[in-house]
Amino acid sequence: MEQVTIYGRSSCGFCVRARSLCESRNMPYTWVDMIEHGMTKEDIADKIGRAVHTVPQILVGDRYIGGYDDFASYVRQLEA
Repeated sequence: MEQVTIYGRSSCGFCVRARSLCESRNMPYTWVDMIEHGMTKEDIADKIGRAVHTVPQILVGDRYIGGYDDFASYVRQLEA
């Protein structure tokens, strides 16, 4: 499994759920706390190449997946 990168905030429930999903599936992930790193949604948009309106924003390797619902669906497809 490629490295998962999660951009989000610790106060965000969906961000916490994305991290928990990775941990429960033993998926390697990097957590990038926007507040801790002083990042804005515009900073994340620059990194992923598309507008950001919500967090989390999740990538697997260099592939953009989306938010939590998109990521949960991606994981379910892997397990099918």
